[in-house]
Amino acid sequence: MEPFVTMGLVLKETQYREADRILTILTPKLGVISALAKNSMRVTNKLFSGCGLFCYSEFTLVKGRSMYVVQEADVENVFYDVSKSLEGVGVAMYLAEMTYTLSPTGQEAEKELRLLLNCLYMISKGKVDPRVVKAVFELRTMSECGFMPQLACCRDCGAYEGDMFYLDVQEGHLLCADCAAKAGKSCNLDLGALYALRHICLVDDKKIFAFKISLGSLAKLSAVAEHYALVHLDKPLKSYSFLKSVLP
Repeated sequence: MEPFVTMGLVLKETQYREADRILTILTPKLGVISALAKNSMRVTNKLFSGCGLFCYSEFTLVKGRSMYVVQEADVENVFYDVSKSLEGVGVAMYLAEMTYTLSPTGQEAEKELRLLLNCLYMISKGKVDPRVVKAVFELRTMSECGFMPQLACCRDCGAYEGDMFYLDVQEGHLLCADCAAKAGKSCNLDLGALYALRHICLVDDKKIFAFKISLGSLAKLSAVAEHYALVHLDKPLKSYSFLKSVLP
């Protein structure tokens, strides 16, 4: 097989034998792939710097029997700064695991890659609350996977705004405070959280972090986004327990 070149983000690395690594890589055209990086754990090896966790590199790959084999890896960006805080590490690991859980092999994943790179950048710069990054990723990812909630108005009366709303995380519809009370539901969104929810799910990629939210509204948004994502995932995430230990 002829080698080919692709950009890719390392989502997971697993030691194999003495100095090899098996990489889980998110690529724009092939989705999530597995690749063997021989001797890449040796500091003197040419693959060492480009095959680490959260490295965004240009990979030269060749098709092997059961997985790709890395021939070259030239680093474009490394998100080492996510490790500046335990919260950053926890969120980054959680986002990476959610990505390779939801992104199938053999399908284009350009949007998924762009979103994850954007989120890792925000975590590494430390300018955005990690809970905001996490909520943005959860809601946008679920929307891209076909689980976008119905956000236009209250399902029952058509109300667009109000001090409090209820989002049904299972069915994905909104109820205003009055309709929620009639249905025996407790509101889980205030106006600030509802505005952020609509913004995250509906705006262009470049504007996805261009909103402000109070701490009180963020707490509501964060809880709803997490619950919504976990309800629609097929299986639990191993990184979730560590995430909750550092970002309750």
